[in-house]
Amino acid sequence: MLGIIIATVMITIIGIVVGTGLVYTAKKFYVEADPREIKVRECLPGNNCGACGYAGCDAVAAAIVKGDAPVNACPVGGASVTEKIGEIMGTSADAQERKTAFVRCAGTCEVTHDQGNYIGIRDCRSAVLSGMNVTECSYGCLGYGSCVSVCPQNAISVKDGAAVVDPSRCIGCGLCCKACPRGLIELVPESRKVRVQCSNRDKGAQVKAVCSAGCIGCMLCTRQCEFDAITVTDNLAKVNYANCTQCGKCADKCPVKAITPPASKRDNMNGERK
Repeated sequence: MLGIIIATVMITIIGIVVGTGLVYTAKKFYVEADPREIKVRECLPGNNCGACGYAGCDAVAAAIVKGDAPVNACPVGGASVTEKIGEIMGTSADAQERKTAFVRCAGTCEVTHDQGNYIGIRDCRSAVLSGMNVTECSYGCLGYGSCVSVCPQNAISVKDGAAVVDPSRCIGCGLCCKACPRGLIELVPESRKVRVQCSNRDKGAQVKAVCSAGCIGCMLCTRQCEFDAITVTDNLAKVNYANCTQCGKCADKCPVKAITPPASKRDNMNGERK
């Protein structure tokens, strides 16, 4: 019994000594937090996605208050968040346009096929590491969902063998871009609807042999554009979003429909189909 009492007393004394030490240390090294940091953090969406380039919302809030990051550092929050943070910091900045992920591949099962029977881990990165060209198009979407597994908003799904993004759910964090082993996904300004949905850089005949929806580098799109908004480099068309007026002439002339049309023309096309 005496031993138990002694042990209890010793544990209590040790607890008091350690607790006192922790309190002293906390007071000794206490750094008063800038109240603006808390306010900025409350404005941020709280996704902790890393799209800003920082470890999370706490980190970018601290960076904004210290002046190491601009008030529009959060690409997910958009104009409303930038405005609120600007008011807290007593400054302003041009709000970045919201960006959403776009898969530069239209290689569904209808337009291309697998050339081998891959039986490994159902993951795009694993398939690439296997060294096997699973699909006929060596540039196209593998469809095993590496991007799907990392998306915090469930904004990506695989349909008919190709990844598809739901823009209404996408927060533009860019995690899918990093996860795709073929680099098929990019962040695009939400309002820029004219996009090249292909990544194949082979010559036209080779592209047609593996995918009927692939860009063949014919340059018909470049001849339609009056603003140098679309060019063909390495047999692949690319849109300069800063110059594009969203007229849709390039999409109209694309013989393989590898360029997505602007929203207005897409709506008209859907209406005609109905």
